[in-house]
Amino acid sequence: MSTTAPSASPGGAPPTADELLAALDPDQREVASSLSGPLCVLAGAGTGKTRAITYRIAHGVVTGRYDPRRVLAVTFTARAAGEMRSRLRDLGVGAVQARTFHAAALRQLSYFWPQAVGGGVPRIAEHKAPLIGEAAGRLGLAVDRIAIRDLAAEVEWAKVSMVTPDDYVRAASAAGRTDAAGHDLTTVSRLLSVYEEAKSERGVIDFEDVLLLTVGILAEREDVAAQVRTQYRHFVIDEYQDVSPLQQRLLDLWLGDRDEICVVGDVSQTIYSFTGATPRYLTDFRRRHPEAAVVRLVRDYRSTPQVVRLANEVLERAGRHRNAAAVELIAGRPSGRPVAFDTYDDDDAEARGIATRIAALQREGVPAAEIAVLYRTNAQSQVFEQAFAQAGIGYLVRGGERFFSRAEVRDAMVLLRGAARAQLDGTMPEHVRAVLTGAGWQHEPPAARGATRERWESLNALVLLADEIAASRDADMQGFVDELIERAAAQHAPTVDGVTLASLHAAKGLEWDAVFLAGVSEGLLPISLAEGDDAIAEERRLLYVGITRAREHLTLSFARSRTAGGRGNRRRSRFLDGIWPEASTSGRRSTKHARTGETRTALAAQDVDPELYERLRSWRAQVAGQIDKPTFAVLHDSTLVAIAAAQPRELRQLAILRGIGPTKIEAYGAQILAVVRGDEPTLE
Repeated sequence: MSTTAPSASPGGAPPTADELLAALDPDQREVASSLSGPLCVLAGAGTGKTRAITYRIAHGVVTGRYDPRRVLAVTFTARAAGEMRSRLRDLGVGAVQARTFHAAALRQLSYFWPQAVGGGVPRIAEHKAPLIGEAAGRLGLAVDRIAIRDLAAEVEWAKVSMVTPDDYVRAASAAGRTDAAGHDLTTVSRLLSVYEEAKSERGVIDFEDVLLLTVGILAEREDVAAQVRTQYRHFVIDEYQDVSPLQQRLLDLWLGDRDEICVVGDVSQTIYSFTGATPRYLTDFRRRHPEAAVVRLVRDYRSTPQVVRLANEVLERAGRHRNAAAVELIAGRPSGRPVAFDTYDDDDAEARGIATRIAALQREGVPAAEIAVLYRTNAQSQVFEQAFAQAGIGYLVRGGERFFSRAEVRDAMVLLRGAARAQLDGTMPEHVRAVLTGAGWQHEPPAARGATRERWESLNALVLLADEIAASRDADMQGFVDELIERAAAQHAPTVDGVTLASLHAAKGLEWDAVFLAGVSEGLLPISLAEGDDAIAEERRLLYVGITRAREHLTLSFARSRTAGGRGNRRRSRFLDGIWPEASTSGRRSTKHARTGETRTALAAQDVDPELYERLRSWRAQVAGQIDKPTFAVLHDSTLVAIAAAQPRELRQLAILRGIGPTKIEAYGAQILAVVRGDEPTLE
């Protein structure tokens, strides 16, 4: 597959159909060439699904099959929508609409409300918490902040599942929901009713009402539905495994009796069932559309073979073969570093250890923005924030204050708008730097931490975005400002230069060069609240999502105890049974991975058993003598270090290590395992 994506020329001419198709691999090309009828794309992590569907849209426009104004691409996050718009614009088809379900529905609701209902659309309540608290107070329920959060989640589940207060007890029971925030289903049903009353009295609607009201208008007003169906003739739905019943109902109304729809999804990345999302629309797509074509994207261009192998193994142990829609990834990148497995004494030690490894990666040249620490619950971030602050490592917590809501960003945009109206010499990035210097930006990051560093990182993100835009297309200051306005409306934030701290759920759809999966222990992954086979299966998929965020460096770790000196009774996640290398018998913390570079440095940098390393060298020398080859032809020194660090007990554990491919496994796998056990290997 070509690594260079065609883009519109400076004069505005889009790439030709042949150029578009030539830039894709055979499976992606099949997606881009299937321009009519229902199409289902089963796309594994890192397989280029966004590339495939944007090129499909561009191909349809270039060949005259699609009017770009009649295409609606639907994503699940504002960030994904912004990325898709940027890609489509780069391909010369910027007139295509790419929006989230809610953004598309709100636009239609705002347009049709005056003629369908009259007046203006009610104000959207930014947060449910005050309304939930008011409803609970009317019912005499004692609730705290956490209870309000849980009740708000239950309100959202009911609404996206199209469950009314009157039908809530039956539907919730059928779905296996037993209570919410400690309140029984009948009480929650009453709260749902009072919550709706409180909204009506205040004259506001909530986020889910945007979809519900749009569905109501389209279902009741055939003239309105006809206008929408005239406007949009072709639909592309990304992340289709996360569609809720309410979103599917809206999609059905958009389509009418037509079938010009392409859906893209991966059942192995279904991690939002608790919100009402369900993969059944993806798995049952052929039942709903018997004539639909199905294309599988399986070649992972994101991650190294070591990461891909681990991801596949995690799902294989769940019996993936039982789900015909699941995709088994095939690595498309060269071999990389082995996956690391670290065990620490306590949570603080884990955070400090990860900080040390991150500092080492940064010295190797890995940018902070390309490193992430992922965990199961948001509460786990605190220990990492403290460790990183002490180590002088910049970080940002994903899910915090929105980028475009920050005071320094708002002020910078005002200054940039003013500069866009002036006639200035020089390039757009030069102008952006000059303007932001006046706002406090400087070329080098400040030594201070906290608010000072966070302010600089926000401004520096704008500088980097200016460079990125200038590198991809010809844009002046007004073009840059327009891009910022569009991104602000969609909350499509630029990359901030810091290590990302994020929950596994918040990491969905993102990727980094280096990923640390922290706290992979029982009680956290799977979380102790997960009950039943379906809930445990979703927790396993969360681990899979976390693994597949990594491009090259991947470390999994857990701590035996929460606090220093604790009992140390935690055990690593059951999802890694048979995968996690056996613990070192030395009694020290064991780091199960090898670094590339000079062997002596690697041995000193890791907790490697020197006796095992020497046994492996002796065995290698015997094999080399037997086959009359140099020792490196058997295994490199760095591979011996990796084996001595990991101490694999099974072939699948050995296969994760760098330098051990199928040929080496077949030739030497049994002998290597014998050496690790301390047995005398049988030379063949």
